[in-house]
Amino acid sequence: MSSSDFRQIAVRKDSGKAERLFRAAVSAFCSLTRPSRREIGQLEDLTLPLFDNVSVESRRYVAAALSECEYAPTALVRRLCEEPVDIAAPLLIRSRAVSDIDLIALIGRHGLPHARAIARRKDLNPTIADLIRALERPTLVRVREPEANAIAADEIVPLSTETTSDEPAREQALGIAAENARRRLRSMMRTGDEAAATNADPFTGADTYVKLRETALTGNAAFFQTALADALDIDFSTARSLTANQNYASLLAALRSLDLSEDRAFLITVAVYPSQFPHPQAIRTFLDRYRLLHRDVALGRVRDWKAETLSKVVRDAAPANSDSRTASNSDDGAASSGLKASSRK
Repeated sequence: MSSSDFRQIAVRKDSGKAERLFRAAVSAFCSLTRPSRREIGQLEDLTLPLFDNVSVESRRYVAAALSECEYAPTALVRRLCEEPVDIAAPLLIRSRAVSDIDLIALIGRHGLPHARAIARRKDLNPTIADLIRALERPTLVRVREPEANAIAADEIVPLSTETTSDEPAREQALGIAAENARRRLRSMMRTGDEAAATNADPFTGADTYVKLRETALTGNAAFFQTALADALDIDFSTARSLTANQNYASLLAALRSLDLSEDRAFLITVAVYPSQFPHPQAIRTFLDRYRLLHRDVALGRVRDWKAETLSKVVRDAAPANSDSRTASNSDDGAASSGLKASSRK
């Protein structure tokens, strides 16, 4: 299927049953060599509302198809990963749309079934691999502190020289390794959550939300765009472009980068895009997309917008500098001509 086929499927929302539309949309999307952001958002808008109405077989089919897709839509992939492992397994094993933080969260929510599938990933983070091994033998984790310290100081006896009396010590040592893995796991999760909060602008919070909310509710687009530019530290023209689209995908990323709660983000979005929410299902789709959009991804989008702003400044400055050099050269030429004329006199 071509890109035009996918667009036609996206338009025919009411022409067929959810089951056929769900499969056809994903099949058409996977055939695109390099889908655009608009097409990725279009697939999510189309499939997420249908998700609860399709069969297990269709979910399994879509998970297998997207596991091989290089540009799989993140929100749909994360939704599928929350399914039982017999559906989610292809994505857990192969999909590059699932980050290490996502994998950790999935293990925490679903336990060993998801963990065993994740263990089959190539180039799996060693800390996650250690965590999975610890989950496989949970009885090895609880070790009394004095014993743990004593065992950590000694080397584990090689298997060739082990005796029956060494087995408890070996299991306790393995328990220490498992606990260390969990400690590293907690550190990784802090890297994904607390570190992002630490690096956030301390002034981004309630005051920013109130300013965005009040300017959005005025109905004056310029007021809101100015407040958004201030909150994201981008120029006004870039902020204006974020709300000039027909859909709210860019605004969604902007609000997620500010770490607003989903109810606050929805209030702002519905004030800016009132026509996008004609029925409750549209609200649910927004909340699903916002909830599944990782903040690191949103922050990456903001960095791209800032880079575009900087490049525009550089481009705008270049002709001016060139003109000034030309003017300077011509002035120098005129001055030298005058000097020569005066010397001839």
